[in-house]
Amino acid sequence: MKVALGSDHAGFEIKSAAGRYLAARGIDVEDVGTFSSESVDYPDYAEKVGLAVQKGQADRGVLVCGTGMGVCIAANKIHGIRAAAPWDAETARLSRQHNDANVLCLSGRHMQEPAVLEILRIWLETPFDGGRHKRRIDKIAGIEQHQQ
Repeated sequence: MKVALGSDHAGFEIKSAAGRYLAARGIDVEDVGTFSSESVDYPDYAEKVGLAVQKGQADRGVLVCGTGMGVCIAANKIHGIRAAAPWDAETARLSRQHNDANVLCLSGRHMQEPAVLEILRIWLETPFDGGRHKRRIDKIAGIEQHQQ
């Protein structure tokens, strides 16, 4: 598995922790930045991660900003991206089982590292259930087609 990883300045520390966690698990990581806590704009990194997933350069993406919401909104503008911003282990699991989320969005300011790493672990390990959920994912894809 390869994961594209990105953040703005507010997510830099959590992104770094997530990168270390992924590497320790033997997961190939493409860190697209930012590489410091100097102020930057989160849409730039959401686009880089989202495009890496869309183009098949990464299997999944992980984004971090102050709340996780900005990167989630930006990433979801990219065709084929299903970004989710879970707040706990259960919503992380459901984002994969029911929504086949391919980009995980996390908060650098409102989540502590142990909780983030648990959410990340569950999100990585949980497969998509398919079935009735596949029908719904197909409907989301249909909405994207209408927008082009």
